[in-house]
Amino acid sequence: MKLMEKTVSSTPIYDGKILKLKLDEIERGDGGHSKREVVVHNGGVCVAALTDDGDVLMVNQYRYATGGTLLELPAGKLELGEDPVRAALRELHEETGAKPKYLYDLGWFYPSPGYTTEKIYMYAADGIGFGSQHLDDGEMLDVVRVPFDEAVRCVMSGGYHDAKTDFAILKLSQFKSSGMPKPILTLL
Repeated sequence: MKLMEKTVSSTPIYDGKILKLKLDEIERGDGGHSKREVVVHNGGVCVAALTDDGDVLMVNQYRYATGGTLLELPAGKLELGEDPVRAALRELHEETGAKPKYLYDLGWFYPSPGYTTEKIYMYAADGIGFGSQHLDDGEMLDVVRVPFDEAVRCVMSGGYHDAKTDFAILKLSQFKSSGMPKPILTLL
């Protein structure tokens, strides 16, 4: 049996501002047919920005889908075809006012590959300078500085309940203990 699926037909269901939904008929590797509901999403970015004092910049914001507020890393969605590095710098600055000197690649992941194309790119940043926030229309959040060691303890004792935040903090913690990679971007 081949571990693959081939699209036979695709029917658009919904075309929104943030996502699209389609219903695909597929042929499985065993020759059978099934249907797949797929959320098409441009992807997103998050940034674990470390201050000179050893704090990580986080944002506290209300997330309608969860019915409450979450403390998470600055993050945002990619525009169609947008470079993730540019998006990461944009989101960090818009949400926190921070501008880093160095940006590091922490990798990417699919948050829920069973039904969505969304891919989240994770970055770390340091050498932070500050300006003013430039929040999107209707965006409301509070910037919170959390000592990095405390952030790691939080992830290990239950987490922030936000996968990108937990994953990026753990990856950054591992890099910090074994040596940071070379920056992918140096801004002067």
